[in-house]
Formats: sequence, structure tokens, C-alpha cells
Amino acid sequence: MNTRRKKLEKYCNSLNCDTLVTFEPENLFYLTGFWGEAIGVLEKGGQTTIIAPELEAGRAREESINCDIITSQRGGLVSTLGSTLSKKKVCIDSQNCEQISLIKKSIPRLKQSSKPFHDARIIKDSDEIRILKKASSVIDQMFDLCTQTIKKGRRESELQAILMAFANANDLFDTGYRATLNPLIIASGKNSSLPHAQVTKRKFADGDMITVDLTLRYKGYVSDATRTFGLGSISKEAKNVYEIVKESQKAGLKAVRPQKTCASIDDACRKIIENNNYGQYFIHSTGHGIGLDVHENPNISGKNKEKLKKDMAITVEPGIYIPKKFGVRIEDSLIVKDRADVMHKFTKDLIVI
Repeated sequence: MNTRRKKLEKYCNSLNCDTLVTFEPENLFYLTGFWGEAIGVLEKGGQTTIIAPELEAGRAREESINCDIITSQRGGLVSTLGSTLSKKKVCIDSQNCEQISLIKKSIPRLKQSSKPFHDARIIKDSDEIRILKKASSVIDQMFDLCTQTIKKGRRESELQAILMAFANANDLFDTGYRATLNPLIIASGKNSSLPHAQVTKRKFADGDMITVDLTLRYKGYVSDATRTFGLGSISKEAKNVYEIVKESQKAGLKAVRPQKTCASIDDACRKIIENNNYGQYFIHSTGHGIGLDVHENPNISGKNKEKLKKDMAITVEPGIYIPKKFGVRIEDSLIVKDRADVMHKFTKDLIVI
């Protein structure tokens, strides 16, 4: 935790600020070890304070690491913050314009930026990598469970319930990702042609391609992986598309190493798909960073010239989506090393159930 705070203090100072304040739960957890309704404050020398309402104060004391706890009335946290830091040069990560305006009344030397947290969090430490690998190993077990439980007549929603029960029993939980209504993506038949399909009550049928995207949180950190399964007598085209996506993902993983641009990883995947005349059906970027959020920096897209660095955690997930027919996606989470440290070991060979 001290190393994290030193990094955050360095990035805060680079913005000509002496105090860093977070309102975001992910950043609060990164700074303090506590995830809850509270404000985190990092001052010069690493002094760290949590301003929490009474209902969160007890848990903050138990779960935080080397933090002072200030209690305040719920709804009065910002006022307490203002009275505590009125003479400081403060950087806050809040995105709430009304909140920022209110804080400026008591802290005139205020700067809004999430950059200190983004820059610190983008490189994972050994503890973070260990947690991500544990989460990934449970997700691999869930893919194996899919091979045992996918069958004709079973609904997408039933498979989701089975998988979430297994995840919860192994301390993995919903990420709270707000772009979908369901904790998982389970998309069969025509639904699989939608990259972020909602889970429905559709029954699995002969010939389906079934995309299972497992994005789950363990001890605060998110692992993300996808496999696509076949059911029964799948078409020749579906088999061919699967092998193209598999080759594309293999090329992307091979391209990953420090100092390579994010765009070059996207290009490695996309060229394989384009050369096989399916380029128009690869309709998203190749991957994204993972960590305390589902989607973190860096974005693995053709427009991002940012260079990868050792111990970044990213996904590589090419896909082909043929409207109204089917889709195929293969995704792994990995740690950037001289050779990509892929955290998922479940096979990427096509499994037809």
C-alpha cells in the first residue's frame, strides 16, 4: 500500500497539487483497501484519511490499511472535506460538476483530474496479479462447467443461474457493469451475433454457436474471458469462422510485449480476419485494460498509439459477428511480459457439445 501511495503522490505532485482526493469507490479501494461510501484523502508524506458516514465508519476501520478515519453525517462528507483541506492545493477525481462547484467554494485551489489514479493503476503490482490469476482460474472452471451443462432445451438464463451460483460459491461476484443488465453474457444462435447481447430465456438448439463471456470480480479485481461453444450439428461456415477467430486471437497474443503499441495488437488480430474476407464483421476494438474496473486503460484499438508496458493487464478478444446468423468471440485476460502471460488455460479449440 505504501508503494501505491508513493506513486499516487508523485502523479499528484506532477499536477502541482499537494493533496489527492477520491470519490470513486475503485480509487478509494486502491488507495485505502476499503470499498464503500466514503471520501479518500492522500496528503504529503503518504498520510491517508477516510471521511465516512457513521454507517460505514466501522467497516472502514476494519478493512482499511493505515488510515485515519473521520466520521461525518451522511450527506455532509463534502462539507467535512472542505473544512479539512481549505488551504491545500487539491486534485479530485469527481466527475460531478455540481459537486466540484460546491467543493470549490471551500477549497479554491482545486483541480479535477483522474490522471493520478489512471497512471498508478495501469501497472499491476504482484498482489494485484495474484488476485487476477486466481479469478481467472475460477473462470476456467466455469468454462468447464459449461461443457457439462449446455444442452438442447436449456435456456440462456438457466445457464447464467448455474454459472453465477458456482462463481458466488468461489467468491467471484457480479462486476456491476452498467452497459448490460445481466452479470454475464450468454448468447446463443442469432443472439450471438450481438457482442453485448442480453441474456434471454431462449432455449439452446441444434446448430447453435453459444458465446459465454465471463466477467467477474474477485477481491475487487475483474477478470474477463470468453469462449464460444458449438451445439450439435453446427454449420461449415460456423466452423470456418471459429478457426479464423482462433487464428486472429493467437496472432494478437503473439504480438503482445512491452513497447508495442496498442494499435499494433489490434492490427495483428484484424489483418487475419480481413484477409479471410470477414473484416466488416469485426465490429469492436481488440481489447481493453482490466483491473478494478471492467474496462480500464489502455484501450487496445487501432487508433491508440500508446505503448504497452510490463505488468499492464489487458484482454485480447477478436470476434466475428454475422447479423441474424451467429457470432464467435475468443477472449483471454493477460499480463504484459516479454511473452504474454495469458491467465486463462481453458482450451481454445472448438468444443462441440
